[in-house]
Amino acid sequence: MQPADGKPGTPGLLYITEEQTAALVDESLAFEAARAAFAATVDGAVFPSQAVHGSDPRNRFTLKPSASATHASVKIGTYWPDNLKQGLPRHHSTLLLFDQTIGRIAALLELGTANAYRTAAADALAVDLLARKDATTLAVFGTGHQAAYEVRAVSRVRPIDQVLVEGRDKARAGQLADLLTAQGHDARAADAEEACAQADVIVTATTAQADTPPLLEAPWVRPGTHISCMGADAPGKRELPPELLASARLFCDLPEQARRMGESQHAPEDAALTALGDVLTARARGRDGGDDVTVFDSSGIGLQDLYLGLALLKKMDVAL
Repeated sequence: MQPADGKPGTPGLLYITEEQTAALVDESLAFEAARAAFAATVDGAVFPSQAVHGSDPRNRFTLKPSASATHASVKIGTYWPDNLKQGLPRHHSTLLLFDQTIGRIAALLELGTANAYRTAAADALAVDLLARKDATTLAVFGTGHQAAYEVRAVSRVRPIDQVLVEGRDKARAGQLADLLTAQGHDARAADAEEACAQADVIVTATTAQADTPPLLEAPWVRPGTHISCMGADAPGKRELPPELLASARLFCDLPEQARRMGESQHAPEDAALTALGDVLTARARGRDGGDDVTVFDSSGIGLQDLYLGLALLKKMDVAL
């Protein structure tokens, strides 16, 4: 790396663009990074995330700090809803990796596209650990930027042969189904009750708030279903009915964070929350039987971003 200011001994800042990381990332890299990150949650420190709004309260960003035995980072994830008017994605992510010897930033990676793979990889890991092995029908609630990534990731870990798309905007649900069909999936739009009645796996990837009705009703969910809640990542967000959280077995990325800003903020106070990393490393049990309804609450942790960034740098043959 070249020095930032030309002075001997001054470290340079490695800048990896959005175009570079988008070209490097794929489902396999993201999944293996997710496995490493969740395994690291068991014995290492896991720092909670902080959700903040911008100068315009509609704009939101989250700070996700993390540290391993060798590296440390902060991911800044932004949600600027009016970006669509400018032809830009509403979501973006920037990862800052520290130089551990002097405490300055050593690398900056733009991870807009890569972050979508990262989020879906956590979903796929949860499905792999918690869903029935014979799960073949996937219902996805949500028609935004993230939904197609979730479908592709889950389809890598289970033999999904049908995808049902539910969206409050029926036109957008049909468009997403057409996109997924073009990508090789057997996909069609469906209403919420029908989707739940047929699904073995349900993925919710929306911006739903607690002051709006839940995406589905608890009685619609069949015994044996696995549900991955990917949308609730800030106080006041909610996708599922609270009564479902009272009867299902609950799993999450970080229990203390899930209680504060994940779907589990709406779970009963005495509900048991099991960290997915404990299931991954066989410290806790996952699915007990075929009739279990399992819920994975993904509010997002910084270790996912750290391990993804390091995996991308390794693919570039760059070491920090």
